Amino acid sequence: MAALLYPFILVAGALQALGNAMNAQLRGHMVNPWLAATVSFLPIVFVFVTLFLVMPTPLPSLDTLGKMPWYAPLGGLAGAVAVFGGLAFIDKVGAGPFNGLTLTANIITSLALDAFGLFGLPAAGFKPLPWLGGLLMAAGVVFIARTAGKTDDGESHGVGGKLLYPFILVAGALMAIGVVWNSQLRGALVNPWLAATVSFLPVVFAFALMTLLKPMPLPTRADLAGTRWWMPLAGLTGAVAVFAGLLFVDKVGAGALNGLLITANLLTSVALDHFGWLGMRQVKASPPRLLGAALMVGGIVLISVF
Repeated sequence: MAALLYPFILVAGALQALGNAMNAQLRGHMVNPWLAATVSFLPIVFVFVTLFLVMPTPLPSLDTLGKMPWYAPLGGLAGAVAVFGGLAFIDKVGAGPFNGLTLTANIITSLALDAFGLFGLPAAGFKPLPWLGGLLMAAGVVFIARTAGKTDDGESHGVGGKLLYPFILVAGALMAIGVVWNSQLRGALVNPWLAATVSFLPVVFAFALMTLLKPMPLPTRADLAGTRWWMPLAGLTGAVAVFAGLLFVDKVGAGALNGLLITANLLTSVALDHFGWLGMRQVKASPPRLLGAALMVGGIVLISVF
């Protein structure tokens, strides 16, 4: 029964939020964002390669490989576009608008994937209540994002920042599409550990290449001295959500999967801000933030139940 998977997906979403906070700390100590991303993603590949070597079967057949869509191995890269967007644009548009736009695009794209049966998903058709749930979740994201401030310094960057909004919306849509592509990759490669390795390898290659092209600035000894042992594990916590997509998206649907992940992610983020955990700047959970959380919970109920 699909509903039995919901607790595991919620845990994956919560770990995703923890990974974001850990990545923020890692980036601060690594200084170079491309180096930080490479350090974050390398342990993921190491873990999945190790798990594949320990459990190398089942292996894909020529038949399953022949049916694999050409885009399936690009699921990890599709999701990494949002990571690049955060690295490149968050200081130009602000954390609140960036997260609000990416997550709203993720929600709406997930519902469209389910409704129209895109990329091989079974078409569920248009259902008013899940779309109403998607609108409630989008409204909840807006309430939570707006209370974080338009930018890190509390000011708007004006028209220049708004010109980036279409690119950020595309990044959010690719997050949802990447989950489906990863699921198809898993179907073709059969072994989930092999599928996860193939999904993450291009991401590590891309970030490592960017580090070589833009190696400066580099962290100082003082920067590295402040690194805590758990900071390089940020990618692993986020990878749980990717693995959940590999296993569960065809069982619960893209809308329910991404809705649950996003809800758990944002609720955990609100708690991280409220209590100032993992070195985050403390931001109390104000009434608008709590209203946004309530709207998101209501939205995911409509998406998941109906």
